[in-house]
Amino acid sequence: MNTNDVITSYVNEVELQLPRKQRNDVAFELRALLLEECQAKAEEMERPLDAEIVIEFLQGFGHPNEVAARYQPVVTIIDPSDGSKFLRLSIIGLLLIWGLGLIANFSQPINSSTDFIRALSSWWGKTVIPSFWWPGVLVVSFGMASWAHQRRPTQSKWKPRAPDQITGGRAAMALGLIAMLCGIYLLINPTWILDVVWSGKAAPAAYTALTYTDTFLQRQAPYLFTLVLLNIPFFFAVIIQGHWTNTLRRIETGLSLLTCAVMTWAIVDGAIMMSPASDSTAKFFMGVIVAFSLLTILVQFLRQVKPSPSQGLQA
Repeated sequence: MNTNDVITSYVNEVELQLPRKQRNDVAFELRALLLEECQAKAEEMERPLDAEIVIEFLQGFGHPNEVAARYQPVVTIIDPSDGSKFLRLSIIGLLLIWGLGLIANFSQPINSSTDFIRALSSWWGKTVIPSFWWPGVLVVSFGMASWAHQRRPTQSKWKPRAPDQITGGRAAMALGLIAMLCGIYLLINPTWILDVVWSGKAAPAAYTALTYTDTFLQRQAPYLFTLVLLNIPFFFAVIIQGHWTNTLRRIETGLSLLTCAVMTWAIVDGAIMMSPASDSTAKFFMGVIVAFSLLTILVQFLRQVKPSPSQGLQA
């Protein structure tokens, strides 16, 4: 092959990977560039231009696939600034799904190695393998956000935010406290909902389904109810303070971890409700609360920023 054939072969491999409307212009530009560079290299080597020099130059210039990529517009599905967030949400979401699947599959008694293998196989087939829908949903969501941002760049100016401010203000915190009080009452007396809806005329099976077992009431319930009730003065302190402080954050984290520990104890240590169906449901939602609480603590920990003394800003 002569020099022209070598360059033509290279250019053809490049242009075939480009959109049709772009091929002719790129081929013309690239052919002229390569010929000029090869001639300059031959003059530098004080040799006549031949196929050997052209091949050596083109091998150093890059594979046709790499060159074609330089001429194509960059297709960005996920904005680079969102890359770490996407990875973090993917991992956290998958761990959350897998954890809930473990709770659901191992909530039944494991009496033998066969039961354990069966539960593990069920978890793998029904939870782990199907769970990869979550990264797919994130790709679509982040892709749409990136497309919208490219079409309409952010025009608003940045404004500083007060550190550790209460989301929604004191009013939102007060509404949350009221909702918590209602939830605590329902947690202590779950059959109350039956009295309200059916005026005390619900079927006995319904009352049984919403009745705690004696084992739960004697073991975990006193600790769990005490920890839940401690949230009331804690919320009042946050409302009065008007913002989160380091001490309040530490108290919140401590209460959450203790509550998660007691809930986990309740999930793995016998039945919570008298009815098997309601017991499975209660354990499932307890598992969701534990997973969400631990996830919240983890996110807060990862978002902490503590500059070293040499990086601190002087007031």
